[in-house]
Amino acid sequence: MTKRGFLALTIGTAALALSANFAAAGTLENIKARNKLIVAVLQDYPPYGSMGPDMQPVGIDIDVAKYMAKRLGVVLELVPTSGANRIPFMQTGKADIIIACLGKTAEREKVVTYSNPYIGEYNSVFGEEGNTVTKPEDLLGYKIAASRGGTEDLEVTNIAPSGTNIQRFEDTASALSAYTSGQVDMVATGTATANAFNKSSPRKLFVKIKMAAEPAYIGVPKGDEEMKDVANETIAAMVKDGTLAELAKTHIGDVSAADVAK
Repeated sequence: MTKRGFLALTIGTAALALSANFAAAGTLENIKARNKLIVAVLQDYPPYGSMGPDMQPVGIDIDVAKYMAKRLGVVLELVPTSGANRIPFMQTGKADIIIACLGKTAEREKVVTYSNPYIGEYNSVFGEEGNTVTKPEDLLGYKIAASRGGTEDLEVTNIAPSGTNIQRFEDTASALSAYTSGQVDMVATGTATANAFNKSSPRKLFVKIKMAAEPAYIGVPKGDEEMKDVANETIAAMVKDGTLAELAKTHIGDVSAADVAK
């Protein structure tokens, strides 16, 4: 082997070793090593995460991510995604953690470790004011939009009678757009989303069937207790200094939405 070839092999081996060590390190260690926290956030679910007029992410989750990055003393990188891709983004290393209005389900708990809840509202089936639906049995014959794979999708699927026409869209924005255009009769979504939607849409959303309470959690890689502690410490700090209450008041219009974190 030539000297140049040996040198190239040595450098390549060292690079591979460094890469392997980085991959084997814990989430927090990786964040500190690169001086950057990478967070998966929603791009289609106001007021939690959406794109602002300047095409930059805005919302409750973005503010929580900024707070955590500041506490850690690192740069923040936001990775906008859809509800269906939140967990895959973390699993494939595109994001360190998830702060994207992540609800807790038994299926998700197999691959995600959850923080304590940081904010909470409830999901409902919404429709027009004159719509006479009041119970799950009434849903037959209506077209209901839901964001594919979200907890609202799971909940309405669970309560709806067999044969209910549930139309699943790739994201919440598409589901709401279908309601606005009259493509569907109702939407399964969260209180905060409905409140934000009603501020600008000519076709309003009114609660028809109230479903389960929906706290939001920070998701970290499965079994990463160290990063879970970081998330919980961040939430506790936001409770103590009043930041979460202010976010609930500003974005949801209900300061009690932050009570789940106490």
